[in-house]
Amino acid sequence: MPNKSLTKSSRRKFIKKSAAAASLPLFVPSSAFGANDRINFAGIGMGGRGRGDLNSFLGFSEIQTLAVCDVVKSHADQAKDAVDRKNGNKDCKTYVDYREIITRDDIDAILIATPDHWHAKIAIEAMISGKDVFCEKPETLTIKEGQMMRDTARRFGRVFSGGSQRVWGDYNWFHRMIYGGAIGEVKEAWVNVGGPSGECYLPEEPLPNGVDWNRWLGPAPWRPYHPALTRGGFRPFRDYSGGGMTDWGCHGFGGALFALNLHETGPVKITPPDGKDIKNLTYEFSNGVKIYHGGGWGGLLSFKGTENEIPFRNNSKNRPNPPSVYIPNYKGQGGLSGDFIHCVKSREKPFRDIERAHRTATHCHLGNIAYWLKREIKWDPVKEEIIGDSEASRWIDRPKREPFTIG
Repeated sequence: MPNKSLTKSSRRKFIKKSAAAASLPLFVPSSAFGANDRINFAGIGMGGRGRGDLNSFLGFSEIQTLAVCDVVKSHADQAKDAVDRKNGNKDCKTYVDYREIITRDDIDAILIATPDHWHAKIAIEAMISGKDVFCEKPETLTIKEGQMMRDTARRFGRVFSGGSQRVWGDYNWFHRMIYGGAIGEVKEAWVNVGGPSGECYLPEEPLPNGVDWNRWLGPAPWRPYHPALTRGGFRPFRDYSGGGMTDWGCHGFGGALFALNLHETGPVKITPPDGKDIKNLTYEFSNGVKIYHGGGWGGLLSFKGTENEIPFRNNSKNRPNPPSVYIPNYKGQGGLSGDFIHCVKSREKPFRDIERAHRTATHCHLGNIAYWLKREIKWDPVKEEIIGDSEASRWIDRPKREPFTIG
């Protein structure tokens, strides 16, 4: 159960930091980060993907990792070992309760790589407590969470980077081809990723030592322990994730939205397949563009323009040099991680700023809602509301188990 004294202490610190942060400008000098301009860093959620992200950050001289956190002791211990090897000491602290990290005054930025259902709560509390955030995708479990994360980042002047390295790193050939006009005006795109999540059916198994199961569940409904969930096997289940639609969907749909310059807006209609005329879930945008879930011919992404299609159907491996066109992408050096580090120091918005990350996740969530309810959804991307469907609107957020609510 939560440490009540820590909760009271956290609240006091949040109030003090909130008042201070509200009066600070967004741009601050990098010298604010202390000796040698190093960024004091910590990782929360140190399973396989989390340790992979952590290792990426450990490669940057600007990063000084002070602490790691996981509700599975072995995950935290492995992460600590990696940090200690890098630092040449035994100083990295391990925690089970993330609040012991975000209330530390000596930590500037954090990595969040927990299961999806924990992202919003940790990120929001961390930003209120003055931390910049790099959060693995999918950044949110619900649309409302993304709205709250964005609003918190803006209110407190925090840098927030989503964790999809593939949007630019893997798909920039598509972006250059489309932005450079190589296939004409594009009105259709196909994204081949997995489907929606569903109910959890896993049977109960004995709880091993070294796992804080109540804290792993956190905001999610109570259910018995199963080892697959703490070993990365949570994505098929709706209480913890949106399935392939939000997992690889944040990569694939993120790439399509960026290529079509729709990455800071949203669709106006989402229509699920009906087994007859509509073969693929279809997103329609106000400018006439349609994005389909599945049905493409060229791997994960396919685009059809007025003059050609990519990838080329006659030879999907043929990738000619794209037009010479500059598209703003990562700042600094070192990919997505380097982009975040640069922006922590400069106070610029990173490539996967919370607005873009939230809009991409919302796109995926809307597809899931249409699948789950098996009917068309109309969406207002300006107000960020489902139109004329009270049942569908209830999926914009979920109840959270006490005491793990947000706010």
